[in-house]
Amino acid sequence: MTVATSILDAITVSETEGRAIPDAATRETIGYAPVHTVADLDAAVAAARQAQPAWNALGHEERSRILNAIADDLEANAEELAQLLSREQGKPLDGPNARFEVGACAVWTRTAADTPLEPEVVFEAGESRAEVHYDALGVVGAIGPWNWPMMISVWQIAPSLRMGNTVVVKPSEFTPLSVLALAEVYNRHLPDGVLTVVSGDREVGAAIAGHPGIDKIMFTGSTATGRRIVESSAGNLARLTLELGGNDAGIVLAGTDPAAIAEDLFWGCFINTGQTCAALKRLYVHDSVYDEVVDTLAGMALTSPMGRGLDEGNVLGPLQNEKQFDIVRGLVDDARERGARVVVGGEAAPELGPLFYRATVVADIEDGARLVDEEQFGPAIPVIRYSDVDDAIRRANASTQGLGASVWSADVDAAVEVAKRLQAGTVWINQHGALNPMVPFGGTKASGYGQEFGVAGLKAVAAPKVISR
Repeated sequence: MTVATSILDAITVSETEGRAIPDAATRETIGYAPVHTVADLDAAVAAARQAQPAWNALGHEERSRILNAIADDLEANAEELAQLLSREQGKPLDGPNARFEVGACAVWTRTAADTPLEPEVVFEAGESRAEVHYDALGVVGAIGPWNWPMMISVWQIAPSLRMGNTVVVKPSEFTPLSVLALAEVYNRHLPDGVLTVVSGDREVGAAIAGHPGIDKIMFTGSTATGRRIVESSAGNLARLTLELGGNDAGIVLAGTDPAAIAEDLFWGCFINTGQTCAALKRLYVHDSVYDEVVDTLAGMALTSPMGRGLDEGNVLGPLQNEKQFDIVRGLVDDARERGARVVVGGEAAPELGPLFYRATVVADIEDGARLVDEEQFGPAIPVIRYSDVDDAIRRANASTQGLGASVWSADVDAAVEVAKRLQAGTVWINQHGALNPMVPFGGTKASGYGQEFGVAGLKAVAAPKVISR
């Protein structure tokens, strides 16, 4: 059964022309996505290069006006977009999920429009003066993920357009309709060629990374794919922003009240059913509060409604695809076989649908278990006991990844001191994964490099030019 909406009608193609895209919860076909090729990519890049000078010539004020009009249009179509997103990605409408994501698209679009970026005076002495100006790069190639397909695409698209670039977007094969719908709203306001979505397979993504007509690549996805993008981009020295995988650690300090942090801690772990790069993936808890924290998380896991996203009231949904379902199930099964205690969950929920996995809390587990050492990207949190905070910091930093981390304590000053010692691009205090469109965000170590959001994000999609006199 296909749910027809005006936006879906505008982006979907016929069954004979496209690829069937399933509802993540029911596996029914939502619609058919176009199957673009490398030749289509070449045409999109050529059109983007042709459109870029005129788009850049509009100036910041006019581009900002257009982006604000787009944000208004996103808000006007928010429910329609959220329903499509909920079906394709699987996240429920309610909670920090589909409606939240579409709302974030409008907020990030508006922030990119309204953030000032003035020339910077870096030296001045007598009549001598040096300023840094920021010019457009040209064409940005944006490769997005399936977990937050609309929001992360906006993170790539909006600042690039604001700075005078044109953009070619390659969405995940799992969630192309959501990104095509987003671009449909954007393109109501943009000249031809300024923003194009190329809905192709991995071959198209690989071609973007090495395309001679692309000046900047923005990628959100796995570390392994990020490394291949770095290699492919060497030929034309395209600039890169890479937001790669994370295995974010949280540390709960002694003396923390589990009830006071319960809701923020739970959503730090289980936002988008755990399918978030900067979700909390492994939790180190001091021995004095360990049992209470485990019980608190387990209670919330048991009582948080899970089900089809379009059914009001649900806040947890399915895994988005079979591959991710198998990863989560395999990691939890491995933990159980190692003797870890599965407090709640630890199994599929077939009565809800083929890709549902119950919210899972695993206790009495140690570093070295796959569920701790590998990114699960799903609704399963390992809780590791510690007695010495220096040891907890060492274990948290042992990962090759460093996207985010968090420290939980009623003593904020003590938490900040621990945060300073953690190796991550962002360390949150008494929260995890909370993003602000004005606050720079990016990873360290194998979680990538480059920053997004705010002034730093605008600079990342621009070419600095020093004018000295």
